[in-house]
Amino acid sequence: MRVLKIFAVLAIISYALLIVAFYFTQRSLLYFPTRVYLTPAEAHADSAFREIEVKTSDGLKLKAWYAAAKSLPFTIVFFHGNGDSLSGSAQVAEPYIEAGYGFLAVEYRGFSGLPGKPTETGLYNDARACIHALIASGIEPRHMILYGHSLGTGVAIEMAREFPVGGLMVLAPYLSIPSLAQVHYPFLPARLLVLDRFENEKKIGELHVPVLVANGDNDELIPPSHGQKLFSMANEPKEYHSIPGRGHNDSFDGFAPISLDWIGRVCRA
Repeated sequence: MRVLKIFAVLAIISYALLIVAFYFTQRSLLYFPTRVYLTPAEAHADSAFREIEVKTSDGLKLKAWYAAAKSLPFTIVFFHGNGDSLSGSAQVAEPYIEAGYGFLAVEYRGFSGLPGKPTETGLYNDARACIHALIASGIEPRHMILYGHSLGTGVAIEMAREFPVGGLMVLAPYLSIPSLAQVHYPFLPARLLVLDRFENEKKIGELHVPVLVANGDNDELIPPSHGQKLFSMANEPKEYHSIPGRGHNDSFDGFAPISLDWIGRVCRA
């Protein structure tokens, strides 16, 4: 009996230590920033891109990549996922630039060798700074389409709350980071421990802009059910697509023609 009590105490202590470790390391589990900055030329990005500097409200000097619109009035503002970079965003941009749209690849603090450490509040500050830079260049929010992938869907949805943009596209979205953490760490009270929450499910119903939601139907990181539920909470006009045979990071080329068709209809409207 005494041995069982000892084992029970040790199990409780071990579990408590696991919870403490999760709590204090959670941002390293959520963000995987790249540490090296490359210019558009060094990254062999589309020649249309130029580097722009933005300053956040909390004083950080960051960089974004911008390709001006060639023939169409809308600019796509892209918010990448938790392990991507500016050079990865440039690859996503190619079909939109070829179609004649402008494209702004937003970068977050701590990513691509930029200063700062990523947090939810910090990423929102970075996104606002980039959108304000576009506005200062003469592009009205109604001519911006916000595009978020994975982690970036939380940034895109928050910015769609704050700016009167022309539309919102989310690829591989989640309901919230707490609900997603609970999926990946079911043995912990993860929902209660999460600091950076990105609560998309609480925000999507506040939006009154055209919304496009899509998931790869084989997404192994974010369950497609999250996107489907988020879509059900959105206001009209809205559209949902499941991309067959695609997972979390290989759905961009399948999403490009869907989104280009959708943007074209938004523009005409």
